[in-house]
Amino acid sequence: MEIANRVKTLTPSSTLAITAKARELKNNGFDVIGLGAGEPDFNTPAYIIQAAKDAMDQGMTKYTPAGGINELKQAIMKKLKQDNELDYQMNEIIVTSGAKHALYTLFQVILNEGDEVIVPAPYWVSYPEQIKLAGGKPVIVDGLEENDFKITPEQLEAAISDRAKAVIINSPSNPTGMMYSEDELKALGEICLKHNIVIISDEIYEKLIYTEDKHVSIAQLSSALKAQTIVINGLSKSHAMTGWRIGYAAGPEVIIKAMTNLASHSTSNPTSITQYASLAAYQAKEDPTIEMRKVFAERLDALYDLIVTIPGVTCKKPQGAFYLFPNVSGSAKLNGFDSVDDWVTALLEEEKVAVVPGSGFGAPNYMRLSYAIEIEQLIEAAHRIKRFVEKHQ
Repeated sequence: MEIANRVKTLTPSSTLAITAKARELKNNGFDVIGLGAGEPDFNTPAYIIQAAKDAMDQGMTKYTPAGGINELKQAIMKKLKQDNELDYQMNEIIVTSGAKHALYTLFQVILNEGDEVIVPAPYWVSYPEQIKLAGGKPVIVDGLEENDFKITPEQLEAAISDRAKAVIINSPSNPTGMMYSEDELKALGEICLKHNIVIISDEIYEKLIYTEDKHVSIAQLSSALKAQTIVINGLSKSHAMTGWRIGYAAGPEVIIKAMTNLASHSTSNPTSITQYASLAAYQAKEDPTIEMRKVFAERLDALYDLIVTIPGVTCKKPQGAFYLFPNVSGSAKLNGFDSVDDWVTALLEEEKVAVVPGSGFGAPNYMRLSYAIEIEQLIEAAHRIKRFVEKHQ
């Protein structure tokens, strides 16, 4: 049976592939340390879980509006106002089945065949694949390590063609953890306004920052930029709700209406129970990210200090998210491997440490390490990586 051409070019998720291999080894009795996780290792706060139980008991188990319940939209509007100084109306918000689904739906409604989306690399693995599924063409622009993996206005200007439709800004970034400053965003924004480029601002890691730097949304810098930006966010990282699948998009009414119409023919609506749990998350006085930030910052310091001592490895210290993105190409060559992908495979087989090769993020000289596991495990993983490198010298 023949499958559709649109899915034939899709590349499997490298993060899911390495996780599956690590799980297989664990199931066979090996002591595997997995550093591939893209989710907090904290459980969802108890008050959110209780809200889901209450919603079920109260019969909140039916269809909801395709774009989400009004109460949750209002809570999202309040959050955007308080945290990001952004004013939106109800018809400028859509609640989706995760931030990933918000992005997927957005690409489907703004891209025609051959339209180009500028994707700074390193990038989250799903950006190019979702663009291709919508008939678009990802135009990859390399953010250089010496510029903290961020693209410059000159690079953005050079990448814009007559078919350019949008650019993605992910700050803090997955996989690098780096952030754009206000001045950097202003400079990129000027280019986007000049060429009428849609800005897709993925802000899912905004609450997980470990420096004095503040998260800035490009949409808050001017009314003109707000009118040209779709903000993507959700509760997966900020409230340890990855499996609950609630995200949202905020932007111009014409875009949000089209996304809502499409959602009505695909998911019908985000899960009703999860929406009420998310409402409780945004209405509560508790801030679960305070503890998460403290723990993640401690883990980051411990892992970073060990990783940079490994021969042939260089690493920029990230500002946010929960990943390290070291350059290990020097180590791979030092160890006699043809590529970082081969090096990563051997590391898993020999030392039972699972990391994600940078090739999946458009940066083949790097690997991504998640520090969303206990600090003792992180320290042990760093020791194993160092032992692996020294063994192959």
